[in-house]
Amino acid sequence: MAKTEKQKLKLLYIMQYLMERTDEDHMVTTQDIIGYLEQCGIHAERKSIYTDIDQLMEFGLDIIRVRERPGGYYLASRQFELAELKLLVDAVQASRFITARKSGDLIRKLESLCSKEQARQLHRQVVVTDRNKAANENIYYNVDLIYNAIAQNAKIRFQYFEWSAEKEMRLRRDGSWYEVSPWALLWDNENYYLVAFDDRSSDIRHYRVDKMLKIGLMNEAREGKSRFEDLDIAGYAGKTFGMFAGEEETVTLVSDSGLTGVMIDRFGRDVALREQDDGHIRARVKVAVSRQFFGWVAGLGAAVKIEAPARVAAAYREYLLEILKQYGGGGREA
Repeated sequence: MAKTEKQKLKLLYIMQYLMERTDEDHMVTTQDIIGYLEQCGIHAERKSIYTDIDQLMEFGLDIIRVRERPGGYYLASRQFELAELKLLVDAVQASRFITARKSGDLIRKLESLCSKEQARQLHRQVVVTDRNKAANENIYYNVDLIYNAIAQNAKIRFQYFEWSAEKEMRLRRDGSWYEVSPWALLWDNENYYLVAFDDRSSDIRHYRVDKMLKIGLMNEAREGKSRFEDLDIAGYAGKTFGMFAGEEETVTLVSDSGLTGVMIDRFGRDVALREQDDGHIRARVKVAVSRQFFGWVAGLGAAVKIEAPARVAAAYREYLLEILKQYGGGGREA
């Protein structure tokens, strides 16, 4: 690039330098800026830097000029505060559906939104975080494609896999295609799920997005609109434990009053809840009765009891007896 052409880019170089090298704890002097411009092949005089800084401030950059010696400049505010970036980095790193490689790509982009010194703080934060990540590299783009399908009112097709004991991907249905009408994406238990209308069964189904392969849009309009107009997606996730399907039931749970917060956290603040006596509460909740629901109840131990309906309580008892048989305790009466 010709020298005169680079001179035209001087303001942009100065802005980049301030964004990369300065923050509230790190400033640069006029001489630092002149030296950086020289490295970029741009000659600048001290007086012109003052004018350039004024223009950048007029443009909207929050540049603070420190007049006390040694003096200098720093960028006081940005689009994202450091605390906000730390929060976003944590969210990316904690997201199981984002692969380790894609997490690294996203975090590097987040680091570019702060100074290099602040970016080191984000990097240190990542090092101490060690969480299990997804293996499907395409999930990041799967989510985008599903949103596009919803916006375009189009069906999608995909293959669906499960893990074998050898830790290998094994296609379900012998690799045949799933064809569904996508209506919503939801986040539950650290995973992304597609909630869709299955044309074959004429029912609402959900699928782990990280287990979907070769997603493609179809030239067919979505079906199942009437089913989803009456569906509360948040409620659907709340009553489907671990996103495992089951028959929907209204279940009455009696638990120690100390579990009030647990009930509200699980079923929301609108849960039908009342005090039964000094030490217990009664909650009426809608759930998809499944082994995962029973597992959740069992995890709370003797502090919670399924009171009604009787058939669900009986099924839960059978679930517990089946587990006891694994330890030679089956068939014993409590």
